[in-house]
Amino acid sequence: MLPPQKQKQVADRDSADRLATDLGALAGSDWHRLHYGVAVSGGPDSMALLWLMATLLPGQVWAATVDHGLRKGSGDEARMVAGFCEREHIPHSTLRPAVPIKGSLQAAARAERYQLLEQWRGANALDHIVTAHHADDQLETMVMRINRSSGVSGLAAIRARNGVILRPLLHWRRGDLVDLALDHDLPFVDDPSNNDHRFDRARLRQALRSQTVLDPAAAARSAGWLAEADEALDWAVERLIASWPDASDIAVIRDEGYPPEMFRRIVAQRLRANAPQLAVRGASLDGVIAAMHQGKRAMVGALLIDPVRGFQTTIWRISAAPRRKPPKKA
Repeated sequence: MLPPQKQKQVADRDSADRLATDLGALAGSDWHRLHYGVAVSGGPDSMALLWLMATLLPGQVWAATVDHGLRKGSGDEARMVAGFCEREHIPHSTLRPAVPIKGSLQAAARAERYQLLEQWRGANALDHIVTAHHADDQLETMVMRINRSSGVSGLAAIRARNGVILRPLLHWRRGDLVDLALDHDLPFVDDPSNNDHRFDRARLRQALRSQTVLDPAAAARSAGWLAEADEALDWAVERLIASWPDASDIAVIRDEGYPPEMFRRIVAQRLRANAPQLAVRGASLDGVIAAMHQGKRAMVGALLIDPVRGFQTTIWRISAAPRRKPPKKA
């Protein structure tokens, strides 16, 4: 039997090799030549990820902590991460929003976080941003999406790769990352918002921690396959539209008896082609399609969808809705 110190070295090498495999699957064969920015909140999972990345790719890793300033103590957490990075000779930046977060706090904070990270990535000429989302996060997201009646795309949940964002830990368990942080005496904090029952995710997280029926690792694998199915459906829809005689006319929508899910994606794709900022999904999209199949005019944002009469196949055209006249002054 190996002595404890030797066992620890073997475990560290195994963890680094595992991360190398997961990172290579997302970043490609040149993964070891790239430069990465790690999003570090100060929690055990992100601190473990930072340690693993810096161990695997010394000199190629930067770290950033986003301090939204939404709660007391967030500044101290950012300083803790900065102190650790200084000791380990890892470049670190603390990013703060230019204006206070408004609206739905979690959604707005998430959008601002990724915007700040992307600006930081560009300023430092980094190839990718790496986040510490893991299998337990994936299970939480899938259950939340089930509660919202999500389809294939929604149930694919957290994507392993989204543009320059990489999430190589989606098949790792939270407990494994906490153990790694403890084994290496990494400083970390537990974000109090994780236990704040005002937030849906916090309540769900507490419920899932006490259950043993759902396996997060299995859920993560299912999410990966659902993501592949989602990509395959989009691939098929793009080729289907390309086969239309009027494919270059983005105002045209055709239905030649396609399966419902294919037609949903056709309509969504054509709407995005006319208004890239428009996002219609779920019940809203089904309502639009129901009106179309009933021969009615459908209005989506600033767009109109009207049936075209006199064709054997069912055809609709998208047009811009007329601008509303301002009310007359009294």
